[in-house]
Amino acid sequence: MPGRFAPLARRLILPLLLIHSAAQAEPAAPLPSEARVEAWCDDVGNRLFSVSARFCKGLGLQPGDSPSVEGRALVRLDRAPGPRQTASSRNGTRAPRVMMIGGIHGDELTSVSIVFKWLERLEAHEGADIHWRVIPLANPDGLLMSPSQRMNARGVDLNRNFDTPDWSRKAMAYWEGRTRRDPRRFPGHEPVSEPETQWLQREIRDFAPDVIVSIHAPYGVLDFDGPAEEPKRFGRLRLNRLGVYPGSLGNYGGVFKGVPVITIELPHATRMPSTRDQQAIWRDMLKWIGQNFVPGNLS
Repeated sequence: MPGRFAPLARRLILPLLLIHSAAQAEPAAPLPSEARVEAWCDDVGNRLFSVSARFCKGLGLQPGDSPSVEGRALVRLDRAPGPRQTASSRNGTRAPRVMMIGGIHGDELTSVSIVFKWLERLEAHEGADIHWRVIPLANPDGLLMSPSQRMNARGVDLNRNFDTPDWSRKAMAYWEGRTRRDPRRFPGHEPVSEPETQWLQREIRDFAPDVIVSIHAPYGVLDFDGPAEEPKRFGRLRLNRLGVYPGSLGNYGGVFKGVPVITIELPHATRMPSTRDQQAIWRDMLKWIGQNFVPGNLS
């Protein structure tokens, strides 16, 4: 009797096995936006002891329209002033629009941590007369590698990959001649080749900031590119122009797009400034923005 039913059993079981195999082969469905941000906060909180995952999750961060090379969320936070602050803004029509970017280089850990410290101040309503767009970590893959690395997951220095007019003529020549093909400063094979720089350029275009503040380490200075009166110092950090590089954010924003770009170079990549120094940098930055705001000229 068992032999009579064997062919029938095979005909019934085989389709079930095929369905099971197909289900296993299907890629996992993408996480909803909230779950992606929570996973991002958990990853960053586990990597940086100064960042609270719980605080991060409560900020209202939003994932961008595309992920990093390794599929991690690229997140931002918008904080717009209320009607009262907007009406009293310097230009009389709208508040200054400031974009703050941390963690373009994944091994500059303090450039991410200090953004979260300043987000605590935004939550306490400091800088409430400014429209903020904050990108705490532009290079999540670089930060979350073990060990963290300057470049993104494809080995590209994002701060040499922006679409500046001189990129095609100068980027590779600079990398080969001046850096002697330093892999930490590889600009990519073409401008804006990386999903992270593509996303950052879209954010700059869509938000149309009046000022861009980019956080780096470990040179312990201020750098500045573009129009507006340059800041002389923020806290202990004094102005020391570092130059303009093919594909850099300062070149792209400050020179090409005409948007002032302040680069805050913290003194250490892995050791945070004191709380007092963090506050001094923040307050001097707010003062400079209030005194020297110049509307953006993005097209």
